Amino acid sequence: MAQPLILASSSPYRRALLRQLQLPFQYAAPLTDEETKPGENAGTRALRLAEEKARALACTYPQALIIGADQVAECSGHILHKPGSRERAIAQLGTCAGKRATFHTGLSVLDSASGRQSTCLETYTVYFRPLSKAQIERYVELEKPYDCAGAFKVEGLGITLFEKLEGTDINTLVGLPLIRLTDLLCEHGMDPLAPPLKTPGAAS
Repeated sequence: MAQPLILASSSPYRRALLRQLQLPFQYAAPLTDEETKPGENAGTRALRLAEEKARALACTYPQALIIGADQVAECSGHILHKPGSRERAIAQLGTCAGKRATFHTGLSVLDSASGRQSTCLETYTVYFRPLSKAQIERYVELEKPYDCAGAFKVEGLGITLFEKLEGTDINTLVGLPLIRLTDLLCEHGMDPLAPPLKTPGAAS
């Protein structure tokens, strides 16, 4: 019997991305301490939290493949948090206008039965246009990206904010790089393109 697949996240954006692989899965919010440790850079923090989020659900799901993911975005040395409000979204986009921002997404797959854990870090860079305050306010009014790191939704109108994008997988910006996730799942024996298992006694 195939192991159940668990997404260690309550993010609706990550759930929507994982559904693209057409694998049945459950999800649960992990309890982890997301404070930055002394001397920890953005990439290291994203990796650590991805691993910790997967391990946080190991006792609850002891025979599963558990996906942990975490994203840390930075621009000019400053961490880009989820703005949470219109005012902070406008301020954050104003700070990023005309600059480059890098998104570091840690990804981890844990086999809770064996303890084997595979982890990787994906980065993606966006180059913001030199936006006017009126453009920024109009974008925020239309899309309300208050729960998104960087204050934009690249899968929506947010694409108009950029001059160019650099990276392997645009899903990295949303917080779940599906190309690398597919690699990690295959390493653990769960291939999204594998033929379905035949039911014992079924006609061939």
